[in-house]
Amino acid sequence: MHQHTINASIQLIPVSLSKHPYAWVDEAIAVIQSSGIKHEVTAFGTVLEGGYAEVMDVIHQVQEHMLSIGCEEWISQIQIQIRKDGPITGDAKTEKFR
Repeated sequence: MHQHTINASIQLIPVSLSKHPYAWVDEAIAVIQSSGIKHEVTAFGTVLEGGYAEVMDVIHQVQEHMLSIGCEEWISQIQIQIRKDGPITGDAKTEKFR
């Protein structure tokens, strides 16, 4: 895969009654925050920005962390945008609305 900047979003939906869903989501966000990757937490998911391998590694880390802390079940909705000939940034996509 190329080294251009890509965008991805991840929405984690816990299917667990052992904790409030927000507590599980907070755990996933903490993994993203500690990764150092550029990100933005929104009401319905977190947007990640970086190189393909870096972004996919963070998504993988989130899944592994959820397993390691005992989340019984969850759904991860992931969207990835890749531009073949150059970077694609969240700012470039949304700046006209700010």
